[in-house]
Amino acid sequence: MIPVVLLAVLTPLCLAADQAADKADKKDEKPKPAQSIDELRQQLEKILKDTHTPGVSVAIVHRDAPEWVAGLGTADVASSRANTPDTLFRIGSTSKAFASLSILMLADQGKLSLDDPVHKLVPDVWFENQWEATDPIRVVNLLEHTTGWDDMHLREYAKQAPDSMSLRDGLDYDHHSRTSRWRPGTRMAYCNSGPPVAAYIVEKITGQRFEDFVEQNLFRPIGMKTANYFQSSPATTLYHNDGKTPYPYWHILLRPAGSINASANDMAAYVQFYLNRGAVSGKQIVPSADIDRAESPASTWAAKDGMKAGYGLSNYWSVEDGFVFHGHDGGVEGGLTEMSYMADYNVGYFFSINSGNGDAFEKVGKAIRAYIASKLEKPPLPPVATLPAVAADYAGWYVPDSPRVELTHFLERLVGVTYVRFKDGNLLLDLLGAWNETYAPVSGTQFRHVPKKREDAPDRVATFELLTPNQDGRFLQVGMGATMKRIPAWMAITQIVVTAFVLLSMVSILLYAPFWILGGLRKRRRRPAERGMRLWPLLAVLSLITFVGLIIVCSADLIDRLGNLTGWSVAVCVSTVAFAIASLASAISVWRAPLDVVRRGVRRYSRMVTLALLIAAAYLAYWGIIGLRTWA
Repeated sequence: MIPVVLLAVLTPLCLAADQAADKADKKDEKPKPAQSIDELRQQLEKILKDTHTPGVSVAIVHRDAPEWVAGLGTADVASSRANTPDTLFRIGSTSKAFASLSILMLADQGKLSLDDPVHKLVPDVWFENQWEATDPIRVVNLLEHTTGWDDMHLREYAKQAPDSMSLRDGLDYDHHSRTSRWRPGTRMAYCNSGPPVAAYIVEKITGQRFEDFVEQNLFRPIGMKTANYFQSSPATTLYHNDGKTPYPYWHILLRPAGSINASANDMAAYVQFYLNRGAVSGKQIVPSADIDRAESPASTWAAKDGMKAGYGLSNYWSVEDGFVFHGHDGGVEGGLTEMSYMADYNVGYFFSINSGNGDAFEKVGKAIRAYIASKLEKPPLPPVATLPAVAADYAGWYVPDSPRVELTHFLERLVGVTYVRFKDGNLLLDLLGAWNETYAPVSGTQFRHVPKKREDAPDRVATFELLTPNQDGRFLQVGMGATMKRIPAWMAITQIVVTAFVLLSMVSILLYAPFWILGGLRKRRRRPAERGMRLWPLLAVLSLITFVGLIIVCSADLIDRLGNLTGWSVAVCVSTVAFAIASLASAISVWRAPLDVVRRGVRRYSRMVTLALLIAAAYLAYWGIIGLRTWA
């Protein structure tokens, strides 16, 4: 339902660069590979203890049989109930693959096609696409996240839906996020409402509730004997990062997006299903061609240009230590999951923790992958290629152009501005917190990432594409889903300069404030005519700091605090309005200040900082941040 970072999706308002650096540091932490299951168990138990994570459900699987299936740690802290291989964990967005598999099964039966327009199959489902006449939203777009829709809004996440609520009622609860922001079938932006619409198509065609169809046609044939979409036992309790404070059970509004509960035994069978290319005990549940199709993106610009890596039908590529995995991760409040496999190496794994602790999740994944990879030979590097003839045409400035969450687009636009250049036969990216990111040419217009440190494993597959120019401009595909659009140099430089000007002006307001406040305590230094010119800019900056602070504080319970009408969400809205009002009041104070009383230096400084505040207010207003109602 929620990938690993969603619960803190707004926190980067002030910490984007720091988080990027932290992530890079974590990648440098390489555990010593365990040489046995007992040693791996000890590593995982130590991680749980060190990170205050109650428990983990884990499975390491080969094509013919599981190697290890276990539940470690505690399922419920209050009762000291232990995890077992039968304890149910929430697997979050890993659930989405069952919508894709269901659609593929119906396509095999000739009941639909991945290229069918969604409006043709379910005209009763609302969405808006201004390009529908020429570029309709198709079934494949729902599953590869290429509809162009915004991700579900916080209000949708916050809705506690009773198990009796139908999928159609869930889709009707709030449809405002289902509006295409660009031509469908062009770029990928993860969207939790796409697979549920596909699941509703399954219901319309089969006449069955989606959950019943999955249980009958996938769960039971695969051998997932206890997997289900509803609250049931024996299940783990999910916890905050402290490992002590429990979350209530989350009755997800759109269950196909991330509601499945599954045990380690269930997931071991599921991973084995992929390793055997859709077969279980020699019986083909889905054709092997369906598994191949699920692993291969087809609808993005990059896929159409020949790039194989990316997000397929609820199944994506991930490159770890030189190996290419397929699978999906997932998260709910208090639970994080990863399911990955390498069919070429006959191995896969699953694990799920009952805490939202990202550090624990990262360390558990590294330990498991290190154990698996220690017995495998890395694939060879692609042969050295030369830069494509068109490379020089792509040098220049780019900005992110496929935001998952439209609410944070304003921030991505600022911190994501990137300069692309070519040097010594390689492509280099320069962006905030990541200078000289190097990509080596592979073939055609595709590139693979080259790490800065020799001890780090280079990518063995292309994950960067110079996209064919089209009517919308010139674009790049970076990684598995990020699309970047070229902008004129003057625009990029202006953006950088203006952003720096605004930030420095706000910092100067804070630095200047103690001097005039303390000076005002002395009667002979009081200057009433200058008071408003000083006070309003300070109040504006403090309002903005309050906004950022509220977002950070709320990030621990982001969905509940901001997805509902609460004191927190109202305070966030009020703080943005207060910033705009204080910025306007600052401008009025400067305009109305008497020339013969206000000192020239103070006037000039006030004009400068007021201009910065007005620029910031206008920018935030343009992106809908002023008066932000996160609960609406």
